[in-house]
Amino acid sequence: MIDEILAFNRRFVAEKGYERFITDKYPNKRIAIVTCMDTRLVELLPAALGFRNGDVKIIKNAGATITNPFDSTVRSLLVAIYELGVQEVMIVGHTGCGVQGMDSAEMQHAMRERGIPDQHITLMKHCGIDLDSWLHGFDDTHAAILETVDLVRNHPLVPKDVVVKGYIMDSVTGALDPIG
Repeated sequence: MIDEILAFNRRFVAEKGYERFITDKYPNKRIAIVTCMDTRLVELLPAALGFRNGDVKIIKNAGATITNPFDSTVRSLLVAIYELGVQEVMIVGHTGCGVQGMDSAEMQHAMRERGIPDQHITLMKHCGIDLDSWLHGFDDTHAAILETVDLVRNHPLVPKDVVVKGYIMDSVTGALDPIG
């Protein structure tokens, strides 16, 4: 599959397909969106919200949630705010999220079945990583998005003039439901 992707890329560049996407690094709408990496949102989210290339910064992770105030999602938000002029942040979860109900024990079992030795899993625990907590999903999407909104709004490095709001997107229709 990767070879097919690379062949497509070579044709794309040779045919100058990139020209319609040319923009700079600053988001035109001065908005950053934290959303889920779900495949249903790749085209649906920008289309449903009317965003074009160059309009917004989109930061994706599993579940559109922030589990640690110093993780890479927060770092990306801080770069967007201080280096790229972002003034508003949208936290956008969605219906039917795969992280909802995700079970850490099941994932660790899958790791073992895929050849990860028990000693590597145990090593994580000895390094201070609580895999049960870190790999656990959430039970309620609404509550998880509200928790992330609260974390960003009250983060000691996020300025108080940055607007932070939460939403749940319907994974089929793209309808956006404001929360909190």
